[in-house]
Amino acid sequence: MTDSRSAEDREAAIPRNGAARTAKLASIPLGIAGRAVGGWGRRLTGQSAEEVNATLSAKAAEQLFEVLGTLKGGAMKFGQALSVFEAAVPDEMAKPYREALTKLQAAAPPMPTRQTHRVLAEQLGRAWQQRFAAFDDEPAASASIGQVHRATWHDGREVAVKVQYPGADDALRSDLRQLQRFSRLFQAFVPGTEVKPLLAELAERMNEELDYQAEAQNQRAFAKAFEGVSGFLIPRVVASAPKVVVTEWVTGTPLSKIIADGDKEARDRAGSLLTEFHYSSPERARLLHSDPHPGNFMLTADGRLCVIDFGGVSRLPEGIPQHLGEMTRLALDGESSKLMRLLRESGFIRADADLRADDVLAYLAPFTEPLAGETFHFTRRWMQRQAGRVGDTRGRDFRIGRSLNLPPEYLMIHRVTAGSTGILCQLDAEIPARAIVERWQPGFAA
Repeated sequence: MTDSRSAEDREAAIPRNGAARTAKLASIPLGIAGRAVGGWGRRLTGQSAEEVNATLSAKAAEQLFEVLGTLKGGAMKFGQALSVFEAAVPDEMAKPYREALTKLQAAAPPMPTRQTHRVLAEQLGRAWQQRFAAFDDEPAASASIGQVHRATWHDGREVAVKVQYPGADDALRSDLRQLQRFSRLFQAFVPGTEVKPLLAELAERMNEELDYQAEAQNQRAFAKAFEGVSGFLIPRVVASAPKVVVTEWVTGTPLSKIIADGDKEARDRAGSLLTEFHYSSPERARLLHSDPHPGNFMLTADGRLCVIDFGGVSRLPEGIPQHLGEMTRLALDGESSKLMRLLRESGFIRADADLRADDVLAYLAPFTEPLAGETFHFTRRWMQRQAGRVGDTRGRDFRIGRSLNLPPEYLMIHRVTAGSTGILCQLDAEIPARAIVERWQPGFAA
């Protein structure tokens, strides 16, 4: 059977061939291993270990972006998920990885215009152009499984048109299978972060991410829940199809830019609003936005937090479980015995685990630091300390962490909280975290 697509279309579509994508993903560990061997040679010729390591880190980061970014699909989705944990990377190796992972938050090569038009015709009908007064063929943004175009709807509204890449479904399945094989390698990029469960979770959410009609329904629910709420803007959905969604266009400053060069006021405001959005959504919408990376948030000119991309959403019909608030309060107050009892009752400690209450408290208490005072300054250094503490295989905290259990119903909440905290540390934000948690987290208020 012959392929009727043009050479341009074949080159730009997401490669569906599993073997080809696997080979490209495999080039990451192979390339790193080869450079490590070369590094030993350069040390023998007189270069210092620091010089060699800096060169290796920069080249590994460059390759990481090139492979994860150009493959799009699950590879780039994984890269975006990793990017929020960049703040945990030690300073001596952070710069090249920071730059590479930040690029993954909002960049991917676009597909050709003909291909974009073909998808629009399939999803919105052959007369799709009549639904728009104007349509910009040059994408305004590109991401893991789709790209966004700016357009004018037939009634004059400025809109964003998200178009899914052909082959995104096959690419996601192939990538996530292969990435799980390399999970130990990627673990080194983000110390203190569990890469394997992250990949498993991305795989579970795959079908949800691919269904733009379901995403549109999620966005409608969030828009309704936050309508009229001061400080927030959720763009309304204008039209949707399985692989195309049209929403109101919003202009603002992406969080990635605020992270790079925003002033203190912008950083603190973005951090406060992001935290309120995270903790209040389960109460306001009975939903949790589950894709926290800076590319999905921006600050508008009037200081509102605009939230986009609702493909990954967790449903919490009862809101955030009250036990989480109670456990956080007990850890903050140093109530080790009560905390231990509640952890066991809630399934966070296995019945056969031999743990001392004071050791468990010592492990968990540092995570409650942001709630100890009226405000807390989230910094990369603070996150690096936490990641180093729980990731040190020789330390007590590593052993305690391995003995704890995270019940399935808490997995998404934990991952989104960790991701949001990573963004706060990237923002270097000082915020009233305690007041926000007291208002929105059931069980926390004394």
